[in-house]
Amino acid sequence: MNFIRSLTLRQLQIFVITARCPSFARAAEELHLTQPAVSMQIKQLEDAVGLPLFERVARRLALTEAGERLQHHASRILGEIKDAEDAMMSLRQADSGSIAVSIVSSATYFAPKLLALYSRQYPKVDVRFSVGNRETLLRLLQDNATDLAIMGRPPPELGTTAEPLAWHPHVIVAPLSHPLRHARRFDLQELAGDTFLLREPGSGTRAVSEHVFKQNLFVPSRSVTLGSNETIKQAVMAGMGVSLISLHTLALELRTGEIAVLDVNGTPVERTWQLVHSRTKQLSPTCLAFRRFLLEHAEPFLEREYAEFGLLRPKRLADAESIR
Repeated sequence: MNFIRSLTLRQLQIFVITARCPSFARAAEELHLTQPAVSMQIKQLEDAVGLPLFERVARRLALTEAGERLQHHASRILGEIKDAEDAMMSLRQADSGSIAVSIVSSATYFAPKLLALYSRQYPKVDVRFSVGNRETLLRLLQDNATDLAIMGRPPPELGTTAEPLAWHPHVIVAPLSHPLRHARRFDLQELAGDTFLLREPGSGTRAVSEHVFKQNLFVPSRSVTLGSNETIKQAVMAGMGVSLISLHTLALELRTGEIAVLDVNGTPVERTWQLVHSRTKQLSPTCLAFRRFLLEHAEPFLEREYAEFGLLRPKRLADAESIR
């Protein structure tokens, strides 16, 4: 039977409503059609099926066995179409769907809190995030394998759009026993005899450290490479050396007084968190709404979280960016 090809959604809608009514006249009234128009649509449907769908029992319309079976399937079809319409409407309204977000490891100290805040406002949106170093995120962006990334500025040749998200200061930390813990405004060269604890090649923090060393013609007497911010912080607190690290990884240690921030000239090193996506990525309405949320909330959130440490940028990021 190829009658399915000749069916129309309108016929199914008319059939389902007529099946609930005691007569064609009543169905026509509910459908805002004439009775002959309803009768004609039902007749065309019966011709396509090749079986009668209605019979009269005690002057009332009743479904035949074929009619009952078709009603079951027609109701399911119309229900699925309604679900599809609702899903598309939700996407247009950006209150459902899924988003893939990738973040560098330094952002794990604040990004999950922002994601939780967003999820409370939009509980139907599935936010999936992955963590990697800068090199990993660049590869994900290049492969179009993530919607958005929170990281430092990517290289211009990558073909991405990067928007400033928030100020991202880097500071030099040391154990509480460090002899220069209470010194004021001293040069980086004073730390030439210290062991510098560095992130692995490919990480954004490592790139910042290398840039600062080059800018200051600085060569530490010894360096040790460690694979995570947590390991570096533990090593600093244990007295293994000093490190240039993101302020946003240090909230707990600074609040508990377990680590010291050294007052080195040229610090905090000013960097900016960027919200990045591939230029070829077609962002969904849900993703665009999430992007707006991050751009509006990230900077004030970080300012509140880190205000007590006295390292706030004097101007809001948006203002500073606008005068460049």
